[in-house]
Amino acid sequence: MLSTNNISLQYGKRVLFDEVNVQFVQGNCYGIIGANGAGKSTFLKILSGAQDANKGSVSLEPGKRMAVLKQNHFEFDEVPVIHTVLMGYDRLWSIMVEKDAIYAKEDFTEEDGMHASHLEAEFAEMDGWNAEPDAANLLSGLGIEPSLHYKLLKELDSSQKVKVLLAQALFGNPDLLILDEPTNGLDIHTVSWLEDFLLEFKNTVIIVSHDRHFLDAVCTHIVDIDFGKINVFSGNYTFWYESSQLALRHKQQANKKAEEKIKELQAFIDRFSANASKSKQATARKKMLDKINIEDIRPSSRRYPGIIYKMNREAGKEILSVKNLCYTDGDSVLIKDLSFDVHHGDKITVISRSSLATTAFYKILAGELKQDSGTIEWGQTITSSYLPFDNESYFSHEPMNLIDWLRQFSEEKDESYIRGFLGKMLFSGEETLKMSNVLSGGEKVRCMLSRMMLKEANFLMFDEPTNHLDLETITTLNNALTNFPGNIIFTSRDHTFTETVANRVIEIGPKGFIDKLKSYDEYITDAEIEALTQKIY
Repeated sequence: MLSTNNISLQYGKRVLFDEVNVQFVQGNCYGIIGANGAGKSTFLKILSGAQDANKGSVSLEPGKRMAVLKQNHFEFDEVPVIHTVLMGYDRLWSIMVEKDAIYAKEDFTEEDGMHASHLEAEFAEMDGWNAEPDAANLLSGLGIEPSLHYKLLKELDSSQKVKVLLAQALFGNPDLLILDEPTNGLDIHTVSWLEDFLLEFKNTVIIVSHDRHFLDAVCTHIVDIDFGKINVFSGNYTFWYESSQLALRHKQQANKKAEEKIKELQAFIDRFSANASKSKQATARKKMLDKINIEDIRPSSRRYPGIIYKMNREAGKEILSVKNLCYTDGDSVLIKDLSFDVHHGDKITVISRSSLATTAFYKILAGELKQDSGTIEWGQTITSSYLPFDNESYFSHEPMNLIDWLRQFSEEKDESYIRGFLGKMLFSGEETLKMSNVLSGGEKVRCMLSRMMLKEANFLMFDEPTNHLDLETITTLNNALTNFPGNIIFTSRDHTFTETVANRVIEIGPKGFIDKLKSYDEYITDAEIEALTQKIY
């Protein structure tokens, strides 16, 4: 279907890819992973033809059509929504435009009639008469109501635009579908719809995503970009991660017999394959994953940060009590009569259809915002630490190197002590002298996580902590919070993160709230709760 031939790309002395030869086969779904800066999105651009490599070539099988999720949310602002979707199928759209132009001519000639006849035949062959209803069905499936289908794209909000551009990429059954972070900005129901769509999709899909649940649901293969090399592995993200960790442990166990290692690897493969055969992926795609061989299991050279949250003291009986909390932003009610108590062992995910509501909630708890009414009472033994959605205020003052930046939050000022915490977050050597005003989004979040570790709080608060992080840091943070013995309140769009950390769900709406002692998956699949949500929005 699609193949690369000795693709190489270099920026100055920095090599992103070197002699890459990869084949993407009909019917498979490939998830591309790699650390921040490894070149995932750049590789997609090379595959789609949007960027040239320094050397090498990309070959698409003749007669096959490629569709790409557009990243420019303003490109189609002056185009009606339904037409924006139709434009995803270039040839079909050009025929529609050309036909309309011919029929609109006042001096319609016999030659025009012949040309129009040929266009009509091609149009019918492409199932053009069903194009508009098909586009409308895609839009409705993605949550764009029919009343919006003929509005200009600029009249929609940013989350709706994302859905329209996604519909554009999906339209017309392309032979090859390239999606860069397709779940960004989508609510859980739309992500679930997209998962089902891709599981039924018969052609080839190539995806970059930081959503592990999404990668696990749809991918048959993982494409790992690591130190300039690209390797393809059978299986989804969880299989790749667990198998690479298993292989790494085997590599470190020099004294373990080869036969024992092989036996353990085979047992792992058998267990995974048995689970995969029962999965939504296997049944929906009407096919099993390719047979996985022991040779496919290799240790990854990816570096994982060291995130360990310790508590400076155990929490007492009283932890946190919120009573009748209300907050309005202008004319918008964000929080209404929110009341709950936090108990020992609670790890609470706070969700809402409005990110403004959740962010306001954390700011109120952190003392950065004043509620309209209601009370917040913290227990006397509680020390809290907070990762905000927007951390710019922590980096907007006078630039300083990372050692000095982190030192300002530490009672212990010794440089080796500070370097130890930076090292846990993969800032070592000269990287610790990097200036705080030139950090990437992911680097800033890693610094903020170091700051939280220093405090050794027994109550942690996170507002969208996985934003900007690579999969390695997300996985490590996920494990750290799962193992944390204290209390946590957090909001995250990462499904796996939320499901594995939370044991309680609080949903905030403008008309009230829901509070359930359930896992996230139990909560979102509970029909009674779905009915309750209608009352709080």
